[in-house]
Amino acid sequence: MDKKKEYGNPEYFENRELSWLKFELRVLHEAKDKSIPLLERLKFVSITSSNLDEFFMVRVASLKDMVHADYRKRDIAGMTAAEQLAEINVRTRELVEEQYGIYNRSLLPLLRRQNIDVIDEFEKLDGKQAEFVDRYFDENVYPVLTPMAVDASRPFPLIRNKTLNIAAMLENKKGKSPKDTVEFATVQVPGGLPRLVQIPSEKEGGRSYILLEQIIEKNIGKLFLNNKVLCAYPYRVMRNADLSIDEDEAADLLKEIQKQLKKRQWGEVIRLEVESGINGKLLRFLKEELKVAEEDIFKISGPIDFTFLMKMYGLPDCDHLRNKPYVPQRVPRIEPGEDIFAEIRKGDILLHHPYQTFDPVVDFIRQAAADPDVLAIKQTLYRVSGNSPIIASLAQAAENGKQVSVLVELKARFDEENNIVWAKMLEKAGCHVIYGLVGLKTHSKIALVVRREEDGIRRYVHLGTGNYNDSTAKLYTDCGIFTCQESIGEDATAVFNMLSGYSEPLSWNELSVAPIWLRKRFMRLIERETKHARNGKPGHIVAKMNSLCDRGIIEALYEASAAGVKIELIVRGICCLKVGIPGLSENISVRSIVGNFLEHSRIFYFFNDGNEELYMGSADWMPRNLDRRVEILFPVLDEKLKEDVKHILFIELSDNMKAHVLKSDGKYEKMDKRGKTPLSSQEKFCEEAIAMVPRQDHVYRERVFIPAEPE
Repeated sequence: MDKKKEYGNPEYFENRELSWLKFELRVLHEAKDKSIPLLERLKFVSITSSNLDEFFMVRVASLKDMVHADYRKRDIAGMTAAEQLAEINVRTRELVEEQYGIYNRSLLPLLRRQNIDVIDEFEKLDGKQAEFVDRYFDENVYPVLTPMAVDASRPFPLIRNKTLNIAAMLENKKGKSPKDTVEFATVQVPGGLPRLVQIPSEKEGGRSYILLEQIIEKNIGKLFLNNKVLCAYPYRVMRNADLSIDEDEAADLLKEIQKQLKKRQWGEVIRLEVESGINGKLLRFLKEELKVAEEDIFKISGPIDFTFLMKMYGLPDCDHLRNKPYVPQRVPRIEPGEDIFAEIRKGDILLHHPYQTFDPVVDFIRQAAADPDVLAIKQTLYRVSGNSPIIASLAQAAENGKQVSVLVELKARFDEENNIVWAKMLEKAGCHVIYGLVGLKTHSKIALVVRREEDGIRRYVHLGTGNYNDSTAKLYTDCGIFTCQESIGEDATAVFNMLSGYSEPLSWNELSVAPIWLRKRFMRLIERETKHARNGKPGHIVAKMNSLCDRGIIEALYEASAAGVKIELIVRGICCLKVGIPGLSENISVRSIVGNFLEHSRIFYFFNDGNEELYMGSADWMPRNLDRRVEILFPVLDEKLKEDVKHILFIELSDNMKAHVLKSDGKYEKMDKRGKTPLSSQEKFCEEAIAMVPRQDHVYRERVFIPAEPE
């Protein structure tokens, strides 16, 4: 049946937000995996908690804004904003219930078996522990607290976003009537003190911990000496944190973002978390004061905000409960301390992080800053680490008299404040700092070094799939390439001219740049495979990315699949495409890898009738990446590097340990490993980076990348 006119049918698409919650569930399920060390499992619970916070502050907040504005347009899956919110509410409650079930019924008992006890109620303290807790409160906590009563003369205070607080109901015996005797108060749990407090253990050689809010609850009467505390319960609010910036009206983007950052703490309350069992009258008080809807109240059966578990992950003397730390290996082509420019001149160099160290990228900028023959350095920065060596080198380069141009993307969500600090520092050092483009985020990862050499000016370029962040480069899987090919150097210059001025090149040599050219390039590449399949030739696409939710791309993939193209997708998070639809997506497979590292690289393979093409870049297949951001797609031109990148894809397609496969019912399932050799792609890459053993390239080339004849 000809499906061409029906490719855009809403039934063929998954809602973006619900797909993201499925990803969150995949992350949470790692906490259930008994083969993973205990503290690693705790870490996954913590990750789901912080992920969910950001999801609510941005995505749910955006949907609420749409509802307030009476915006009724349906998404690609046919859902209105109100319908999405209703379904998100149901799925989130299921997720949170499972999250706390794993923690309470599985992880806490396992911790106790390891003589690690987390006391969740102060009533469970023995005499010695209670005495310690009281003394700790008096000496360390009491001086920091600011109890705030609420009455006619003292209105309910502004509760900051994501802060943990304790609400109390008090009895004032000085009241003239029973109604007057009940008062309310709130106190913020201080974020500057450790939330996890070690206390004396009742077991020999054991360790006991209690949460800071429990210490405050136990001693809360000391804050209200003239009142009787009837009850006290912790709570936390989540606020709309999506910045609203009118760039056309903003005279100074930097100042406008600084102003909006202050508002982030006081946005609309979109979620209220309270401890289950909270007093009904106290809850009604919070609901009224915070102006929060009933459906946005979550009653939690355990500690509110699991991000403290990341602190537990680092407990001393618990190495046996964690994965053995992996040390990124050196890139075989690059000897530390050697002239990196000389190595790049010998040929393109592929980097694969975190299996290989990020140091060559840092050294690339550091050597350029000190090299007297380097004339200019140009770089885009989206997110950088707190004490970035790259920032320091760029500043040093400017002080050394080099021309340094840096595009700092101020609108990188939740990194705005950090980026403002670095931007000001670079300006003071003499760098030319560009604050992005109006209406667009600059998400591309590119660095250009212009060097004077004996045979003339040579341009050295680094292109990557991940940020110039030396910290996350140890946690995220990303790829990058060093090259001094003239065609790419010319394109790199054109990119920076476009970013710094009004120069848009009429054509590109090798790079494809969003938002103007990239979508068309991807569509042409997919359509080419479709044409080959219709002509009876094998068609094959392998694409690895973080998210897939662009309607145009998905429709093109459906058309390619219907024509007989074999499509293998490795999508970490959101995937709005559905598999297994008869006559439409039967030739498409989707897998998501959730492991110790965060999958972040974007790699695209097209068989092209045997003339294989490989690309990497900064963009996912999302409308924001293709239409509203500056992104770069770059080809892998070196034949040896092509084989190396194909190897990365092959290993990930062979992963049967950490891969979750999308089924036709929309659910993700782990691979069936029976009768198969276990393979975790991330562990395999670690082993290969350590061993640096030559691979039998022809084996995987024959097995995966030469498709069978279409039926």
